[in-house]
Amino acid sequence: MAEQRDDGNPGSEIEPAGPNAPATGSQPMDPDQLEQFRQFQQFQDYLKFTQAQQGNQPAPPPNAGVVQAPPSQPVPHQGGQPPMIPPGYQLVPAERRRAPKWVTWLGKKVIAWVLALVILGLAGTWLYNHFFPNDSGKSSAQLAQEGGGKYQTNHILSTSPYEAVREVYDAIAQNLVPQACGRMDEPIQQKFAQDMGYADCQVAVHELNRKVTSKNKYAESMPSYVSEPIPGDRFTISSCRFGIEGGPALGAFTVAKVPKGQWLIVEHTNEPTPCPPPVPTSR
Repeated sequence: MAEQRDDGNPGSEIEPAGPNAPATGSQPMDPDQLEQFRQFQQFQDYLKFTQAQQGNQPAPPPNAGVVQAPPSQPVPHQGGQPPMIPPGYQLVPAERRRAPKWVTWLGKKVIAWVLALVILGLAGTWLYNHFFPNDSGKSSAQLAQEGGGKYQTNHILSTSPYEAVREVYDAIAQNLVPQACGRMDEPIQQKFAQDMGYADCQVAVHELNRKVTSKNKYAESMPSYVSEPIPGDRFTISSCRFGIEGGPALGAFTVAKVPKGQWLIVEHTNEPTPCPPPVPTSR
């Protein structure tokens, strides 16, 4: 509590000087104290400058309990240059905190799983392309050979002449190029495509498939067999004879018997479009 002093001026008071009280005219600071304060203020200004350069808010000055200099003695610095570090002070770089060990371990596990998934994806793509190759860029002969090898050594064709033709309809309904073109002799594949108005057998299958309106009806329009006797080892099967439904008629196919009792399409000719009414026949 302030004490009153009777010095002729009633009401005047005297406050006790604390340890942080600024120097007054009645208590002048000696030159050593002023120099220490000037150096300390320079150090504070330097800290504020470096923090401003790093985009950080300046930290509260650690000056608790330090005697403040009179406001008439600032330490100026101009030109955007950092203040000089006063002698006796040095900057200690802040130690970076390391991530916990479990965070580092988890990061390594995640990277390992990502790499494993990438490798599995590449391997799966390669296997799919290996067992299910793309038909793009392959000739009709290549597609036919991939459809089942060579009929001279393998049993890949039908043992029924009518089934041989029906399989062409079924393959076109399913848009299966090797199975459709592979039922024909190689020279006939190109002729079939040209008779139907297309560049090659592959294009013909894809384009004819677009015209199919009912896969089941189209594939079953041609019978697998008929009750009448087979007229020989080479004869012609007319599409118009059986009345094709669910898609375009494909004309007349000449079939021939080849090794292992198989039947191969060896000739193709166009028929009237549309076909005349079919003649009833026993199947």
